[in-house]
Amino acid sequence: MEKVFHESATYHLTGEAIYLDDIPQANVLIGHLVGSKVAKGKIVSTNITKALEVKGVHAILSHKDVVGINNLGTIVHDEEALAVNEVRFVGQPIFLIAAQTKEQAIEAEKLIEIEIAAEIPILTIFEAIVADAKVQPTRTMKTGDAENILALSENKFSGSIEIGGQEHWYLETQASLCIPGEGNEMKVISSTQNPTEVQMIVAENLGVSLHEVEVEVRRLGGGFGGKETNAHHVATWAAILAKHCKQPVKIKLTRDEDQKITGKRHPYFIEYKVGFSQEGIIQAIEIDIHSNAGSARDLSMSILERSMLHAENAYFVENMTIKATAWKTNLPSNTAFRGFGAPQSMAAMENIIDEIASFLSVDAAEIRYKNFYGVESRNTTPYGQLVSNNRLYSIWNELIQTSDYYTRRKEIQRFNASNNYLKKGLAITPVKFGISFTTSFLNQAGALVNIYTDGTVLVNHGGVEMGQGLFTKMQQIAALELGVSLEKIKVNATNTSKVPNTSPTAASSGSDLNGAAVKAAILTLKERFQETIANYFTEKNKGKQISENKDIILKNNLVFDWRNPEREITFAQAATILRLKQVSLSATGFYRTPNINFSRETESGNAFHYFAFGMAVSEVSIDILTGECVIERADILHDVGESINSNIDIGQIEGAFVQGLGWVTSEEMKYNAKDKKN
Repeated sequence: MEKVFHESATYHLTGEAIYLDDIPQANVLIGHLVGSKVAKGKIVSTNITKALEVKGVHAILSHKDVVGINNLGTIVHDEEALAVNEVRFVGQPIFLIAAQTKEQAIEAEKLIEIEIAAEIPILTIFEAIVADAKVQPTRTMKTGDAENILALSENKFSGSIEIGGQEHWYLETQASLCIPGEGNEMKVISSTQNPTEVQMIVAENLGVSLHEVEVEVRRLGGGFGGKETNAHHVATWAAILAKHCKQPVKIKLTRDEDQKITGKRHPYFIEYKVGFSQEGIIQAIEIDIHSNAGSARDLSMSILERSMLHAENAYFVENMTIKATAWKTNLPSNTAFRGFGAPQSMAAMENIIDEIASFLSVDAAEIRYKNFYGVESRNTTPYGQLVSNNRLYSIWNELIQTSDYYTRRKEIQRFNASNNYLKKGLAITPVKFGISFTTSFLNQAGALVNIYTDGTVLVNHGGVEMGQGLFTKMQQIAALELGVSLEKIKVNATNTSKVPNTSPTAASSGSDLNGAAVKAAILTLKERFQETIANYFTEKNKGKQISENKDIILKNNLVFDWRNPEREITFAQAATILRLKQVSLSATGFYRTPNINFSRETESGNAFHYFAFGMAVSEVSIDILTGECVIERADILHDVGESINSNIDIGQIEGAFVQGLGWVTSEEMKYNAKDKKN
């Protein structure tokens, strides 16, 4: 297959790619947040009199100026848009400022008087456990009888692992431009992975109906989950100011602001008890997962659910009890991050495997292989879903060979025996990852495809391009299905007025959902082409030989009857004929993922449409005196099926590996009870 490059690659290279901050807008005001300097406390008094006198300041708003519900929570309303009586994390917005420049807004902020009676905050999971600050009651998932089998196991141990959070560090910070229209209309240009939820939250806070709010996004400078819900915040604040000031308002967080007030990957603390045989077969596991949710619920319960659904990773565990609790703390509400809770529980499981290997003094690779899910048996997850199309063994066999694992293992053993201060390690690590939203109704997508009489095609869908190449894949799907060249296809900016009620671009489902919706729309259009052009060919030949609908082929920018090859016209000519025949050249498409039926009441069912499998062999050297860690080599193998675009998929795999590498080796989140800059 011919290599297809990212549809915006040239624009990225030349700087022509338009991001939110590049959009010109007349009379735009700059929005600025005034937040809490402490992590927890009661608001005693405020005074904005002097700040209002600063030149260039158009408005300073508080919760009293919010016409709607004053809340940012999408699942439950537990996150105030602007603080009312108390603050729950450093940076929580209390006031919004609209000014001509950022500098004027900062000058005004310095003159705002806010008195807060500080209280002792909860910052860690351990502090939250002591305070019994649960977000929701603990969830439990069970298969078999882990408690009794543990007691009878030949070998057993208990342990724990503490896993830190992670900053998304998308290149483009959170940003939104809001443009008021006539009446209650509000155009929201947002750097979001989730246009429909931005539409919903903005509408709720403005006190207007959804049809008054239009959300558009052409591309993001990265997301990684950080713009699935956190983008609502900036859009809502900008919209509140724009509505009040009756002119456009843009909020673009500085890097410091963004890092201070946005949610991160959830920190976890995981405890476990493990029973296993002398051969290294896992007999039973009890695992207790704790996550630091932050100050509001956000997506924490859905993220924790995925942690539960991936707690066994790639291994069959016949007897397993999984408990999971999210804890409320005084941090910005933690949120979605690539992997959505699965990497944390997988890390715990891989830690368990390593401990079993250490206990038995064998290579951990041996323990991993022995405990893989089976193909015909030993292939049921703790929640009762069959692991079908298991690719673990085929990936293992290929990667063991191509990475030269066993030869390198011996070389490393010799190296470590002869070096006192520099040591090397080698590991092969599998991943089994479920593809679908765990919130079932989100497994749906829509599309709108318009064909023009010059043979060009405009594709609209509900997915968001954030650098991952989604638009390129949609372009490829449309071109293949319509039988036209790539340059004939343009994928338009995602817009809630074109494709409504979109699901977020997340859960590794963007290509599956939106691609299927685009294909559905095009199949409708193809049927119209086939019927109309079959009739056209028949009429043109005075009915001497009828062209059948099923024989009309769209390929190579042509439309032709394959049984009568002389009956051929260009795709553009065919489109013109459809218009002259008064046949619609526009169609919508819809797709819903089948066979998703997970029940939270029974903690069982099909949580995913399918599983993706991957594996990596990593060689690491560590200086035990300085702690310097070097990745000497990494071999990664993923089964992605028939890749739509191997260029893009390889880039995504490499990028994900490096992002995960940073998380587990060099990145550390630290929090204080108050803003140290003040």
